[in-house]
Parts: sequence; structure tokens; C-alpha cells
Amino acid sequence: MTITDIKQQVKRADRYSIYGDKKYIFSLSESELLGIGLKIGQEFTDAELEDLKQTAVLDKAYDRALSMVARRPRSVWEMQQYLKRKEYEQEVIEQTLGKLSNKNYLNDEAFATAWVASRRLLKNTSKRRLTQELRAKRVSDEIVRAVLEADDTDEQEVLRQLIERKRSQTRYQDEQKLMQYLVRQGYNYSDIKSVLSET
Repeated sequence: MTITDIKQQVKRADRYSIYGDKKYIFSLSESELLGIGLKIGQEFTDAELEDLKQTAVLDKAYDRALSMVARRPRSVWEMQQYLKRKEYEQEVIEQTLGKLSNKNYLNDEAFATAWVASRRLLKNTSKRRLTQELRAKRVSDEIVRAVLEADDTDEQEVLRQLIERKRSQTRYQDEQKLMQYLVRQGYNYSDIKSVLSET
């Protein structure tokens, strides 16, 4: 098989369509294309072509994974599930996860730290709720513990602010309903009683 054309894609300027014997065979990222040194006129045996196709599959999986982490940090488990949904083989998934981890684009500790910081900015979230959320992303208990220990947020103050905000809403005028809501948010019952008695 002979490489007959290499065309820059219209929708993705950083990717190139590769043609062999005038038929589309696969696409490659610009960096992978340059790394391989693929040129028009090159000839490949069937075995060499299969190797190139496998390289293209890995390149596409990595490209997709990079797009995901560019939007927001992901846990290793989240990325693994994403690649599984895209129906990549286990070997491709493992290699992609390894490459992302080696470049530090995938790191559960960094993910957990960013998650906690983001949740703290957006809303009054209890440490118990944060623990549940991170466990749902399959972050290890050891990492969750370390990240939450490093978080110096005053839980009582967070609870106080949340109670103030919720008390201004009609449906939480009833103290029993307010307490039930706060328990569902992961706050400790004794802390809730204590803060409510102050306000």
C-alpha cells in the first residue's frame, strides 16, 4: 500500500486524514504525523499498515481524552469509563491512561483538590458531601482524607452561611424542614443543632 494523500481536516485543523491507494484509511494528530514522519509516496506492507492503524487508534483515543481533561479535571475512573463508552479495547484504554498520567494530565490527588476548591467556591458543601462526591468518582479514601485534611475551610462557618441563606427562603421557615435539608447535605446533627441555637 502506498500513501497517496495527506489532507488537513476542515473541522479539526490539528488533525490530518491519511489516504492509501487513493482511499481514506485513518487520521492522525499533527504531532503524531510529524513524529512518525509519514509522507506521500511511502509504501507499507500489510503488517506495517496494521501497526500504523493501531497507532492511529491510540492517537485518536488520546486526542479524545485530552479534550475531556481540557474541559475540566477528571478522575482516573471517570476517564476510564469515558474510553470504555467509546468502545476502545482495554489495552488502548490502559495505554491512554498511562500517557495522560505520565504527562500529569490525569492525577486523582490534583483532581480531588480541584474538585473541593470548585465546590467550595460554588456552594456551601459539607466535608461529608465532598467525601461522597469524590468516592462516587472512585477517588481512593486515602487521597480523599488527605485533600480534606488540607482544606482549612471552617465547617461551622460554612453551615452558618448556608442556614442564613436557606432561612430567607419560604419553604425553610420551618426549622424541622431546614434541619432535614441540612442533614441531607451531609452536616453533622449536633453541629446543626449548635449553629441553629446561635442564630
